[in-house]
Amino acid sequence: MSVVRWGLIGCGDIAQKRVAPALRDLPNCELVAVSRARADRAEIFARKFGAKRWYADWRDLVADPEIDAVYVATPVFLHAEQTIEAARAGKHVLCEKPMAMNIAECDAMLTAAELNNVALGVAYYRHFYPVILRIRDLLQRGVVGVPVYAEARAFERFDPPANHPRHWLLERAKSGGGPMMDFGCHRIEVLMHLLGPVKRASGTLSNVTFKNRDVEDTATAILEFENGAQGVVVASHAAEQPQDSLVIFGSEGSLRVDPLNQGTLVLQQGRKTRTEHHPPHPNLHLPLIEDFVRALLDGRPPVVDGQTGRAVSAVLDAIYER
Repeated sequence: MSVVRWGLIGCGDIAQKRVAPALRDLPNCELVAVSRARADRAEIFARKFGAKRWYADWRDLVADPEIDAVYVATPVFLHAEQTIEAARAGKHVLCEKPMAMNIAECDAMLTAAELNNVALGVAYYRHFYPVILRIRDLLQRGVVGVPVYAEARAFERFDPPANHPRHWLLERAKSGGGPMMDFGCHRIEVLMHLLGPVKRASGTLSNVTFKNRDVEDTATAILEFENGAQGVVVASHAAEQPQDSLVIFGSEGSLRVDPLNQGTLVLQQGRKTRTEHHPPHPNLHLPLIEDFVRALLDGRPPVVDGQTGRAVSAVLDAIYER
C-alpha cells in the first residue's frame, strides 16, 4: 500500500473544515467516498472535495471494496456501531472524539479492531500540537521541577436552537454528556499525555445558566495522576468569556499557554520569564491524519490509538459516574 483510500462517514462542520481537506490534500491519501443521510447533500460534499462516490447509507460506504480506511465523523452514539462494522469489513478506522458513549463501547471497538487486524485511532488532535510536544519535553527534562498541579479551562458559550445541526450535542442519548464530553475530553487527553495515567477521577456537573438542559452546561473534573500530581479540567457552555488555557505548576517553575489553540508558551523559573511561540498547523486535524496514514504505511500503531481513547473514556465515565 502506497496510498490510503478513504471513506468519510459524516459531512458536518468539522469534516468540511478540516477532515475532508486533509484527506484530499495529503500526498498519501485519496478521498474515495463520503456518506451522509441526505444523498443530495452527500453529492455536493463529494463533488466539492473530489470524492468519486457518495452514499446515503454509511453501511454501503463501509462495504465499498475500494476503501482502505474510514474516518468516523458522526455523533458519539454512532461511533461504536460504525467503527465495529467498518472493522468487520476490514477497514482501518480513525474515529472522532470522544471515542464512544462509555468504556464498554470502547472495549467492543477495540475487540473488533483486534479480531479483524485493523488499526484504530481516535481524533485527539491536540496531542500533536507543537506547544504540547514542547511542554512534554520540558517536563521530561525537569525544567520546572516535579509537576505538582495542572489546570485546563475550556469555556465556549453554546446555546443553539432546536433546529441547529449541532443541537445533538445537548441530547444526552446522542452525545453522552455536555461540554466535558464534547471538548473537555480534549483537555483530559492533553493532561494525560503530559502527566501520565490518571489514578483517580471525579467530577461535578451542574446547570448554572441553562436549567432545563438534558446535559450539564458546566463541569469540573478533579484528577489525581499516578505520579502524584493533581489536575483540574473545567468545561462550560454557560460562561460568557471564552477560555482556552493550560497551566502547569512544578516544584521549580510553571508553564502557561493561553490560548492553547495559538501555542504561545510562557515559561517561568523564579524571577525569569521566557516566552516561546509554537503555533499549531493551520488545519488542526492534518497532523493527526498524517500520523495515522504513516502508521498504516509503516505497519505500526497510530500514536493516538484506541487505547488512548479508552483511557480518556474511563476518566469520563468516572466524572459522569457511569
